Amino acid sequence: MFGIGMPELIIILVIILIIFGAGKLPEIGAGVGKAIKNFKSATSSTEEKDPEKLDEK
Repeated sequence: MFGIGMPELIIILVIILIIFGAGKLPEIGAGVGKAIKNFKSATSSTEEKDPEKLDEK
């Protein structure tokens, strides 16, 4: 996974915790979740609108 293992992920999470603090982490997580959900719905709605474009690939 892009050369990122468990130790690197733990270090990144600790740095994020230090920068933003424990109180902001739930808000950041919710924002990231909403962004991913919106991205998935936008890509799936594009496929539903133009199924002919998928056949051309």
